[in-house]
Amino acid sequence: MNELFESRVTVLIWVSVVYVAAILMQFIHEPQILRSIVFTGLFTVHVLLHWNFYRISNKQFWLHFAVQGILIYLCAILLPDGYQAVLIGLLPVLVAQSLAFSYRIRNVVFVSVICLVLFFDAALTLSDTDGLIFILPFFALMLIVVVAYALLFFQQVQERLRIQNFLRDLKEAHMKVEELTLAGERQRMARDLHDTLAQGVAGLIMQLEAADAHLTQGRTERTQEIIRLSMKQARRTLAEARLAIDNLRLKSAFELDFSESVEAEVQHFKDATGIDAVTQLQLTKRLSRMLMEHSLHMVKECLTNIARHAQADKVWVSVSDQNGRLRIVIRDNGIGFSANAIGKEPGHYGLLGLQERVRLIGGKLEVDSSQEGTSITIEALFTEGE
Repeated sequence: MNELFESRVTVLIWVSVVYVAAILMQFIHEPQILRSIVFTGLFTVHVLLHWNFYRISNKQFWLHFAVQGILIYLCAILLPDGYQAVLIGLLPVLVAQSLAFSYRIRNVVFVSVICLVLFFDAALTLSDTDGLIFILPFFALMLIVVVAYALLFFQQVQERLRIQNFLRDLKEAHMKVEELTLAGERQRMARDLHDTLAQGVAGLIMQLEAADAHLTQGRTERTQEIIRLSMKQARRTLAEARLAIDNLRLKSAFELDFSESVEAEVQHFKDATGIDAVTQLQLTKRLSRMLMEHSLHMVKECLTNIARHAQADKVWVSVSDQNGRLRIVIRDNGIGFSANAIGKEPGHYGLLGLQERVRLIGGKLEVDSSQEGTSITIEALFTEGE
């Protein structure tokens, strides 16, 4: 809108200068009040058409320029001593307007030809050949200047519009990124809650159920031992929940040794479930922080799923870094499950969380399950920690 108003004001100022110049040229030679009044009326209509040029539609294109050409011709005829200012000042503006309205070469050429015809006809009607030859260079120069200015101006307008469109698209993209970021944060929070509170509480429930079973059978010592493990697990779950909250607030956490953390998880699994577990760790390099955190959570999730669903009595955990890739294999001899049901059963989101974490580290997940047991293989491109 600013560019449109600027162009309208520029044209208004220019045609006003042309009007004043034509009136002064006429009055210097032969003042005629009636002609000046009629000229002023026609010129006012001409100015109004220029001012409302932006309202012209494609269907009104030729009607508008025909009316403008007739007005310019009549204004020149009414002021025989000031026609030079009218023709030189207004016809180039008409050509520039056609260029602004339509970039079709055919339309611009046609309007230019009509303007030249009007120029030569009016000049030869009001003057002789010598007068025409005298004002022709001025007309040509003015036509070149006005058309060049119009081209430059409207190119700048198009560039501004392009920049505005680009900024609008950039703003929309920024809003989209914010939405995706919030969605990613919600997914991360869901994973953190599942890996801390959900897993911890699930472990506590299993231990308390085992304590209740032993207590029913009169095994007091074993019951007390399980309760002590439950208390230890509760404190650990609370600490992990606090750590997850700190990570959300500070985006940082303490450095971990991955091998020791895996050993601790497996030992805790053995103490809580009584299931025999064998570990094989062959790590020669230190993992990056992100890879280490996601991998440790995935090991915990796999062990929790085995304890809750597999009905296994033996588990194998293998972690190695070979050929530039981290490879984690967790296998059990349980009853297995249907891999097609992953993420479809409400309340069972463990394996779905595994898939999300594998995607975040750019790895791949393979699940092989049968009545003889389940094997989960996780591979990711190895990245060393700083």
